[in-house]
Amino acid sequence: MSPDAIGWLASAILLVTLAKQIHKQATQESAEGVSGWLFLGQILASAGFVLYSWLLHNWVFITTNSLIMLTAVIGQWVMWRKKKHSREA
Repeated sequence: MSPDAIGWLASAILLVTLAKQIHKQATQESAEGVSGWLFLGQILASAGFVLYSWLLHNWVFITTNSLIMLTAVIGQWVMWRKKKHSREA
C-alpha cells in the first residue's frame, strides 16, 4: 500500500469518527459536558495545520485538516444551538 493510500485511509477513518461524534452530540437533549473551547481550539489548530500542510504541498493533510476544521465548525454550531435551546426552555 502506498504512503498516500495509507494517509487517505487514515483520514477517512478519522473523519468518519468525528462525524459519528457530531451526530451523537446533535441527537442528545443538551450540550452539557461539551466545552466550547474544544471546538475553538480545534478550529484554530486545524487552520494552523492547513497552512502548514499547504506550505509543504501535502494534499492528504490539506484535505484532512480542512475537513476536520469543518467538523469543528459544525460541532460548535450544534453546541450553540443546543445551549440556546436549553436557555429558552
